[in-house]
Amino acid sequence: MHHSTLRISRKNLLHNYKYYHSKITESTKMLVLVKANGYGHGDVEIARLVEGFGANYLGVAFPCEGIKLKKAGVKLPIIILTPGTGGFEEIIEYGLEPSLASFETAFEFVESVKKAGKRDYPVHIKLDTGMSRVGFNPRQLIELTDFLKENTYINVKSIFSHLSSAEYIIHDNFTLNQIDEFSEMYSKISDELGYKPIKHILNSSGILRYPQYQFDMVRLGIGLYGSSYVDGSSYLMPAAELQAPVINVSKVSNRSIGYGRYGRIGDEVREIATIPLGYADGINRHLGRGNISFSINGHMAPTIGNICMDMFMMDVTGCDVKVGDIVTIFGENPSAIYLANLLDTITYEIFTSVSGRVKREVCD
Repeated sequence: MHHSTLRISRKNLLHNYKYYHSKITESTKMLVLVKANGYGHGDVEIARLVEGFGANYLGVAFPCEGIKLKKAGVKLPIIILTPGTGGFEEIIEYGLEPSLASFETAFEFVESVKKAGKRDYPVHIKLDTGMSRVGFNPRQLIELTDFLKENTYINVKSIFSHLSSAEYIIHDNFTLNQIDEFSEMYSKISDELGYKPIKHILNSSGILRYPQYQFDMVRLGIGLYGSSYVDGSSYLMPAAELQAPVINVSKVSNRSIGYGRYGRIGDEVREIATIPLGYADGINRHLGRGNISFSINGHMAPTIGNICMDMFMMDVTGCDVKVGDIVTIFGENPSAIYLANLLDTITYEIFTSVSGRVKREVCD
C-alpha cells in the first residue's frame, strides 16, 4: 500500500471555479479541462466535481482519457482535443466528440461515422491562428467549408482556436491578432454552413485578460487547479495538497545520507526523517540536497541527500517528529508555484508529475 495522498479540496476547487465563472456571462458555457489525469489531480475525481459545479463540457487530450471518464459514469459531453488518427470506432462507441484539425483526420473520421451508420455526428473544428501546432489555417478555409457543407455525416458543434500567449502583456498585439483572425475565419465558416456553432478561444489566462472575447464558451484549465500566470494566483486557492507520512526517524551523527553520500552529518546529532515519496512520484531530484524545505508539524524542514526513486530524507532536528507525522510537499506551504519557480518550470509540470500510484482523495 502506498502511503502518499493528493488531497483534493472540493471547497477550494469550487472557489476557483466560481472565481472564473464570475468573469463570464450567464449564457457563456464553461468547458473544464481534465486531460493529463485532471492536470495530475485525478481525472474522474475532478470530472465528477465540476459536473456538480455546473460545467457544460469536459476536455481531454486523447480518446483513452475520454473513454475512462465515460466508463466511470461521467455524463457531460467530452471533447477530444487531440484525436490523432485511428481508433475512431471507440470514439463513436462511447459518444465522445472529436476535434478535427486536419483533412486526413476529417476524412478518416467521416468514413468511421459512415461505417457506424450515424449521421450528424458532433465534431469540433480546430483552427490554427498562430500557435502553429495543429489546426486548419486560413489558406485551407475554402476547402474546409466545401468539405463541411457537402457532408451530412458530421455536424459542427463548435469552432475553436488556442491562444499561445494570453498571459503575456508583451504579446498583447499578437493575441489580439489571433482573436481577430479566429473571428474572421469563424464568420466565413458559419456563413457557409448556415448556422452558428459554439465559438470559443479563451483559456484560463484569456478569461481574466480578455473577457470581452468570451464568445459562446471558455475553456478553464490550470486556473481551476489554483494557478494563474496573470495575477500570481492571488485570488485562487490550492486545489490539492500532496502529503505523505514519515515512515522512519533516526538520530544520526558522523554519517552520510542517501545515494552518492551527498548528505553529510558531522559530530552533532541530527534527526533524519524518511518520507515515502520519490522521483517516481514526481519529487524532482533537484529538490534534494537541501534545496527546499517542506512543511511538517508547523516547521519547514530541509531535504538532505539525494531524492531516491521511492523515498527522500529530511533533516527534522528540533521539529519534534515521530513516525506517522504528515509532510506537505505542496499545497498552502510550500505552494506549487513556489516549487515551480524554484525548478525554473511551470505549475503544470509540478501537478502532472504526481504519479498514478499516489492516492487521490477528495475532501471538503
